Amino acid sequence: MRFFIDISYDGTNYHGWQVQPNADTVQNQINNAFSTILNQKINVVGAGRTDTGVHAQQLIAHFDIQHNFDIQKIKYKLNGFLNNDISINNIYAVKDDAHARFSALSRTYQYKISRSKDPFSNQSFLLKRNIDIESMNKACEFLIGENDYSAFAKLHSDNYTNNCNIFYAKWHEEKQQIFFTIKANRFLRNMVRSIVGTMIEIGDGKIKFDKIKDIILSKDRSNAGYSVPAIGLSLINVEYSKEILDGGN
Repeated sequence: MRFFIDISYDGTNYHGWQVQPNADTVQNQINNAFSTILNQKINVVGAGRTDTGVHAQQLIAHFDIQHNFDIQKIKYKLNGFLNNDISINNIYAVKDDAHARFSALSRTYQYKISRSKDPFSNQSFLLKRNIDIESMNKACEFLIGENDYSAFAKLHSDNYTNNCNIFYAKWHEEKQQIFFTIKANRFLRNMVRSIVGTMIEIGDGKIKFDKIKDIILSKDRSNAGYSVPAIGLSLINVEYSKEILDGGN
């Protein structure tokens, strides 16, 4: 039997999602919790790999087990076992061929910027100066569609393709905070953070908004802007077809 897990976490204290030798990761914490509570070796497979310090409002993972179990009881035990910065929001049965990573239709990330110091927030990037949101949103129009996004990818990443299909990209302001939301079928390593850094340079007037088209076409990371810190980035949604979500019924 296969189950999907809906997980939230604050990535501040972890070296990203994926299990690594000699480093504490979210996947390692989840594997350990499930293996302990279910009394058998469990290895979960995530919908994506968030980097060190990146957060998730929703990351979906799957695992396999031979027998059924009381979901509410196990969820309660898992949340009692896990650190306070990781939460199991839901567990539900899916089809045996449903895959947390390969069955996903899209992922949505959000980057949060604070205009003023917030001592209670460890999930936003502090940027006190004014930036031109209108120009940044004009630049977003050039991001939409399927393209090779090598210009925004971490160098020497081992990808089978650097093509991604971006469905949505937009900036908006709420009081003293600025949010960038981007949705695509897949993302390259460091892609969102380098897009945000490039957008900030557009907002600062260092790059014209229409130059982002040339940056994409160049496929050259050196032509794009800097990468913003991981602290402001969160994976907020992973989307699946209704057939996948109803597969366990």
